[in-house]
Amino acid sequence: MQLDAIRTFIAVTETGNFHEAAKRLNVTQSTVSARIRALEEGLGRTLFTRSKAGVDMTEPGRQFARYAANMMRLWQRAQHDVGLSHGFRSSFGLGSQVSLWDRLVLRWIPWMRQAAPDVALRVDADNSPTLQRHVADGVLDIAVMYQPRRRAGLAVEQLLVETLVMVSTRPDAGQNWRDDYVFVHWGRDFEIAHTENFPDLGTPAVSAGLGALGLRYILENGGSAYFPIRIARPYLTDGRLHRVSGTPTMQRTAYVVYDPSTPNRDVLDRALLGLREVAAAGQAEDRTAV
Repeated sequence: MQLDAIRTFIAVTETGNFHEAAKRLNVTQSTVSARIRALEEGLGRTLFTRSKAGVDMTEPGRQFARYAANMMRLWQRAQHDVGLSHGFRSSFGLGSQVSLWDRLVLRWIPWMRQAAPDVALRVDADNSPTLQRHVADGVLDIAVMYQPRRRAGLAVEQLLVETLVMVSTRPDAGQNWRDDYVFVHWGRDFEIAHTENFPDLGTPAVSAGLGALGLRYILENGGSAYFPIRIARPYLTDGRLHRVSGTPTMQRTAYVVYDPSTPNRDVLDRALLGLREVAAAGQAEDRTAV
């Protein structure tokens, strides 16, 4: 079956050689070689260059790698959908960036389970480009993310606007917040606004690529940083964090991306309604805390 060849291709790309791929797949190395050769003959391109050290993907191999991964995901989705247990009429896949998981997905899942108990849910987390590609390829039905790219055939709808505030572990940080400031990367739009508001800040001593890392760092070591009000709220309430007076609030917009031509339109509409309601409830909570 051609899927075996695609599965073998993925194993070779991940292990870097035919021997380790054979061990992972529990087949002989000659079987791995035969499957890769069959793929190359079918595509009319060489996918790997071989050497004593292992294998390297060629440019056609790198191009095929994306399609191989999507084909396996689509096959897994087909298995899931065709094999739905009695009581489920369809399935629905939602993907999200990790930073939106608590804000939206964990609240949306119980909403959707109540609104559509006959729909089996599949949820995943990844970065924006990958999520958007999975929606376009039919691997996911819907995705929530920051900074999506406009793409033919996909609808992009604003879902919520988050408010970010500067907080500090010191109640009297005031204008001295720069002394222990941690820059958290909340996306390109935030970085632009941050530079406009603090053009003379210079390079922070500590930068964090994930909000969770930045939060954990300042809670354990002290410091100041920007966080969405929804993340900062419990720590402001218990006194572990404090708003830094005189600093501006900033905003970050989240979007929902979906294919409006999906044949599963009734489920899509229900899922969108749930996301909108969950987002609106979260925004109302934010307004009371700002």
